[in-house]
Amino acid sequence: MSQPLIKFEKVWKTYGEGEARVNALAGVSFSIPRGEFVAIMGPSGSGKSTAMNIIGCLDTPTRGRYDFLGIDAGDLDRGRRAILRNRHIGFIFQGYNLLPRTTAAENVELPLVYRGIGAADRRRLALEALDQVGLANRADHTPAELSGGQQQRVAIARAIVTNPTLLVADEPTGNLDTQRSHEVMELLTSFNHERGLTIAMVTHEADIAEYADRTIRFLDGHIVSDGISAEAA
Repeated sequence: MSQPLIKFEKVWKTYGEGEARVNALAGVSFSIPRGEFVAIMGPSGSGKSTAMNIIGCLDTPTRGRYDFLGIDAGDLDRGRRAILRNRHIGFIFQGYNLLPRTTAAENVELPLVYRGIGAADRRRLALEALDQVGLANRADHTPAELSGGQQQRVAIARAIVTNPTLLVADEPTGNLDTQRSHEVMELLTSFNHERGLTIAMVTHEADIAEYADRTIRFLDGHIVSDGISAEAA
């Protein structure tokens, strides 16, 4: 069996000291193989966001081990984790996080700037990514000139423009109406099915989680269920 892309081994994440001590994660273990689409669910304070921050190399365990690509990512310093993120992870957020005074294409180019890619190649790759999300004709529009669904598709283009190993999606439909939500999820599903892109997605919406192959549910820092999603069954 091939090595999983993501592996948690008895991961704890603790905040505070003494009576204020809180275990956001309490000895959590799970793995995600390459090519899987996983939804992570749970109420506020359940540990799901903490787990996603560790998956995305934005945070590290207090105890236990987090392996990404076979590397003990929790043991890396901040700079090396930033390199790992830049090379291998794309991010999508609920609030889009687009720069307001730059065009769609310029927003998509940003991860390529951090990689030191030249202007002509950045523009070409950004236009290709926008075409893949159905926004080739909106490349020179600013976020204010785009609908919420279009802004999220620009954010998806920005996340995939570097051809990442992992896509981390934090409530990607949280600001969208039902129709736009399902359009975004169809797009993510197509990248998972057609490219084999691994996706880890936090959501509180059961119908959105059904797009995933598998759903992991957190409660009070523990995993309370981990199984195949209804649509994947």
